[in-house]
Amino acid sequence: MSNKAAASENGFLETINPCTGEIVESWQEHTLSEIESIISNTQRAFLDWKETPLQKRASSLMRLAALLESRKADLARLMAMEMGKPLSQGVSEVEKCAWVCRYYAENGAEFLKNEIVKTDASLSYICYQPLGIIFAIMPWNFPFWQLFRFAAPAVMAGNAFILKHSPNVTGCALMINTLFKDAGFPPGLPGVLLISEKRVPEVSAGVIADYRIKAVTITGSVQAGRAVAAIAGSEIKKCVLELGGSDPTIVLEDADLLHAARVSAFSRLINAGQNCIASKRFIVVESVYNEFTKLLVKEMTSGRMGNPLDEETSLGPLARYDLRDQLHRQVIESIAKGAEVLVGGEIPELQGAFYPPTVLGNCGYGMPVFDEETFVPVAAVCSVKDEKEAVDVAGNSPFGLGASVFTENPARGERIALKLEAGACFVNAFVRSDPRLPFGGIGLSGFGRELSRNGMLEFMNCKTIYIDNE
Repeated sequence: MSNKAAASENGFLETINPCTGEIVESWQEHTLSEIESIISNTQRAFLDWKETPLQKRASSLMRLAALLESRKADLARLMAMEMGKPLSQGVSEVEKCAWVCRYYAENGAEFLKNEIVKTDASLSYICYQPLGIIFAIMPWNFPFWQLFRFAAPAVMAGNAFILKHSPNVTGCALMINTLFKDAGFPPGLPGVLLISEKRVPEVSAGVIADYRIKAVTITGSVQAGRAVAAIAGSEIKKCVLELGGSDPTIVLEDADLLHAARVSAFSRLINAGQNCIASKRFIVVESVYNEFTKLLVKEMTSGRMGNPLDEETSLGPLARYDLRDQLHRQVIESIAKGAEVLVGGEIPELQGAFYPPTVLGNCGYGMPVFDEETFVPVAAVCSVKDEKEAVDVAGNSPFGLGASVFTENPARGERIALKLEAGACFVNAFVRSDPRLPFGGIGLSGFGRELSRNGMLEFMNCKTIYIDNE
C-alpha cells in the first residue's frame, strides 16, 4: 500500500445493538501490513477473474443470488442486531440484492457487447474492458444493498473490489465476504478492510493512492464525498459519488391525496427515515395543504415502533444514539424557527435509539429540516400557492438526488418531472432504486451512476479498436 498512509496503533471495532445498547461483537482492526496483504490478494483475484468467461461469471452471480435468498432470514437478523432494521425490511433488502445479481447475470453479456462503428477503417469498434480493483466505501443504512448494487455489475464486468464498510456493520461486511467465498468467487474477491472510524481518513487515502486501485465508489455524506473525490482527483482516478439528498415531493391540487399521503409516509418511514432517496420536503399547494397534512399525520403514525427483532415492528431504532441526538437537534432548531409540530418531535421514553414519526408544518428556508438532509422519520411540510411556486421551491436546494410529483394528470406530472433538477423523478410514486434504471444524483448529491447498463459501464475502459487492412 502507498506510504501516504502513516502507521497507526491497531485497535478494535465494535458493533452495538441500537435497540439495547449492548455490544453485539468486536473485532481487531487491520494493520497496515494486513491491508497490504489484502490488496495483493485482491489483485491476484482480479488477474484471474478478468480472464474468466462471461458465462462463468454469470453462473457465479446466480449462485450468489441463490445463497442470498437461502440465508435471507439470518442476514435480516444480523442487520436488525447491528443497525436496527426491522426483520421484514431486512428480508426485502436481501431479496433485492438477489435480484440485482440475477439481473446482471442475465443481461451483463449483452451490455458488454462490442459496438461496431462504421469509419474509414476496415474494422472499427468499441469494446469494454474492466479497470481492475475498485475501492468501495459503503454506509450502514442499507448494509447489503448499497454494496450489491455496485458490486453485481462491477464483478460481472470483470472487476474486483475492496470493501471498506461502516464500522457499525462490520458483521454484515464479513458476511458479504463469506457469501462471495461460498458462491465460488476467487479468493480475495472481495477484499474486506476492518478500519476504525478514527483511522478511515488516513487509511482510505493510502488505499486510493495505491497503484493497484483503479477507481473509487462511495455512498455517504457530502463531507465524505468531498474528501474522497479530492484524493481520487489528485491521483487521477475515476470515482462515483452517491451522496445525500433532500428530496422534494410536490403535491398538487389535483392529486389523489390519500394515495399521496400513503406513498409519502411509506417512503419517509423506510429504514426509520435513514434513506437518502426518501421524501423529505413536502411541498403542497395551499388549497389542499390542511387535508394532506391530516392524512400524512395519520399515515405516518399508523405503524408500530419497537424492537426490530419483533415481526410486528415496522419502525425500528435509528442506527446509533449519537445519530438520533444529532438529528433531534435539527428538529428542535427548526421548531425554534417557526416549524409547527403536528405529531412527534420528542425523544420517546423507550430504551434504544428510537425517534418517533414526526410531521412538522409551516416549514421553510432557514430551517435545518428544510435545508439539510434529515436521516430520521421526519416529514417537513410547507405550503405554496401554485405549481410554479412548488417547482421553484423544490429546485431551491443544493441537492439533486430524487424528486416526486403527485397529480392525477400524468402529462402534467411528466412536464414537471422534466423541469426538476434531480437524478430521478417519479410521478405518483416514491423514488426508489431499480436494477433496470440508472441511479445517482447531481449537485451535492454526487455524480456518476449506479445500476442499469449506465452503471455497469462506469468502471470500464471504453476502448476504441481501429483496424486498417490496406
